[in-house]
Amino acid sequence: MSFLIRAAFWFSLVLLALPLNVGPDEAGHQSVGPIQALFAAREAVGDIAGICERKPDVCETGKSAMHTITARAKETAKIAAAMLDDKTAAEPDVSVSTGSVPKEIVLPAKVDVPAQN
Repeated sequence: MSFLIRAAFWFSLVLLALPLNVGPDEAGHQSVGPIQALFAAREAVGDIAGICERKPDVCETGKSAMHTITARAKETAKIAAAMLDDKTAAEPDVSVSTGSVPKEIVLPAKVDVPAQN
């Protein structure tokens, strides 16, 4: 999810940096230039960074959430590593070969199926 948010952010900055003159839209809003977009993004990042001063409980909850996510990611990585170790340590099952029929199975030459009336 974080990757998608980051990708959308950088993609929007790339779109704003492209030199396209689209002019005002139907509502009369002027298009934003790349320099204006850069300054607006800088101010937005500064505002987000200052949220801990305005609302410390939001930062505490965010820290707790990040700790929980980190702990879960570590546990998931341990489980995945254990599963990979188990698969590499196990020997392949050679008792069954795909596409072959064992010699002990003999199919009858003729099958009698009763006719239905």
